[in-house]
Amino acid sequence: MSSPPIDADAPTDTLPDPDTRSRELLAPAGTQEVHENGPREALGGGRVLWGMDERTWRRIRFVLIGLYGAAYVWWFIERGIIIDRISVLLSVVLFLIVATIGRPWQDWLRLARDAGLFVLMWVAYDESRGIADRLGMPVQVESVRDIDRFIFFGHDPTVWLQYRFYEGANSVRWYDVVGSIVYYSHFIVPPVVIATLYVVNRHEWSRYMRRFATVLFVACTMFVLLPTAPPWMASGGRNAEGLHLDALEPLRRPTGNGWRHIGLGSFVKAWDTGRDWANQVAAMPSLHCAFALFVVVFFFRWVKNWWLRALMLLYPAMMVTALIYFGEHYFADGLAGFAIVGLSFLVWNRIERRGDQRRAGSEQAGVRPTVDV
Repeated sequence: MSSPPIDADAPTDTLPDPDTRSRELLAPAGTQEVHENGPREALGGGRVLWGMDERTWRRIRFVLIGLYGAAYVWWFIERGIIIDRISVLLSVVLFLIVATIGRPWQDWLRLARDAGLFVLMWVAYDESRGIADRLGMPVQVESVRDIDRFIFFGHDPTVWLQYRFYEGANSVRWYDVVGSIVYYSHFIVPPVVIATLYVVNRHEWSRYMRRFATVLFVACTMFVLLPTAPPWMASGGRNAEGLHLDALEPLRRPTGNGWRHIGLGSFVKAWDTGRDWANQVAAMPSLHCAFALFVVVFFFRWVKNWWLRALMLLYPAMMVTALIYFGEHYFADGLAGFAIVGLSFLVWNRIERRGDQRRAGSEQAGVRPTVDV
């Protein structure tokens, strides 16, 4: 696995270097830049900010981030993973605050902007169901089921999988455990990557968030225009929509059985509570599938070995399989999630490439760029 490439075309005289956050966190005291009208130099060569030198602030940040991680793990074990949107927002914003402690006021302004954009993304997701109701959009039931039947030659994949592999709540097999772990990783992997990139490499965090926000925006638009009953609901499962459906044979929703089997029943209980008020018809596209592929594809640029890439792709493949088996999504939902990820990367790769070319042309012409695209 190779190291992340260095952007040689990035401007050096306008906005702060996107990787400043990474260098400040890792560089020895005394090597950090001093901003104009910024902190003064300490006797040892490091800068003094808010009454303490940068080395001390860096140590404080490491300790606070460690404490935050320990508290997160404790909460996970005792009460389950954080899944409701308000708690996710609070936990992520709190982490960003911890990672910014002891930094210049310019970093705090960027934090306010970044946190605001993050909040807007999740608010848009929460509001998607209400907007669909106000627009009177019908819930899709047979249409998505029929797409799956077309792909699988007349078979319903969820019905097929549960008929052959599901043995009841009292008989949990190894694939039930693996499926549960893969399914619930959706609530862990994307936010952990967001938080890690924010601390380690601000430039890559910006690249990640541009694509992430695009995927979420397209998905929310589709949730509004195409509210879709997932397989468990289409088979007659009790739901908050008040729908009584029979588009599929009776199905189970054994998503949490694997976690209960390994002693994480408290998490499943929290998830059961959270899913009761969630948008239950936000199924097309599948964000579980979208985010699983998103994380993998984002790190492809640093993985040159095709065998390793193929191994990484097992994650989204396992995700879509687990979702179908548990009755959470149709295969068509997963394909739609994969498609919007591909669209997001295609669009932003082109935009960023053109921005790099413009900057390179400006530098060759002797014109210093004023905006980092």
